[in-house]
Amino acid sequence: MDSSAILAEIPRLRRYARALLGDRAAADDLVQDTLERAWSRVAQWRPGSNLRAWLFSIMHNLRVDQIRRPNLPTYSMEEDDFEVPTRATQSDALEVRDIAHALSQVPDEQRAVLLLVALEEMGYAEIASTLNIPIGTVMSRLSRGRERLRVVMEGRPTGANLRVVR
Repeated sequence: MDSSAILAEIPRLRRYARALLGDRAAADDLVQDTLERAWSRVAQWRPGSNLRAWLFSIMHNLRVDQIRRPNLPTYSMEEDDFEVPTRATQSDALEVRDIAHALSQVPDEQRAVLLLVALEEMGYAEIASTLNIPIGTVMSRLSRGRERLRVVMEGRPTGANLRVVR
């Protein structure tokens, strides 16, 4: 395997991890763990298969493992972390905050599919391979995730729409 191919995927991995976790340090740790796992299991990669999907699958599986395993909160003490970045306009910052808040209200399974489609521009088959789920499930999660995001962004209540059937 060519190491430059893996290096070319790092920006995408970082972008997805940051959107998924919302914390730069945790995202960088997840990317590092992903790359370590990929290098240690490089013999398992099938030449000719999709390297990007393989790396994202590794990242997804590591994230699932992190969620299952309770961790103690950690706080970075680097000087750079104390600087607050400023946006060009206040409305941009509000929009980003609203989208981040709305995304946090979307279930994890749907959020993962939304981020892979919107940020990483992956196709359904690639997402299905990455998350190890059927393509129909990808389409269903994407549809439900988009609808949930729309409802939250419009400020409508997000309660379940259940009807009594007799």
